[in-house]
Amino acid sequence: MANHKSAIKRHRQSEERQLRNQAVRSRVRSTIKNVRVAIESKDKDAITLKLRDANQILYKAVSQGILKSNTASRKLSRLSKAAHLALTAES
Repeated sequence: MANHKSAIKRHRQSEERQLRNQAVRSRVRSTIKNVRVAIESKDKDAITLKLRDANQILYKAVSQGILKSNTASRKLSRLSKAAHLALTAES
């Protein structure tokens, strides 16, 4: 355990940040899973709605410093590609 006041504070802050980061990462994973479920159902409205939500949540995580920009872009690109393939295969 930390011995100095400042080290104790840093430890406390790191624990708070860890909890916050875990919550955001969990939300990102859940959103991605929801998009994949919508893609499986091939419901056009649900896919576009969930994809828009995923876009907002991914880039909010980027702005909070939890995800890197390229990671969010890659995830969104792969989801968009899968959505596009699901919607064009339907037609």
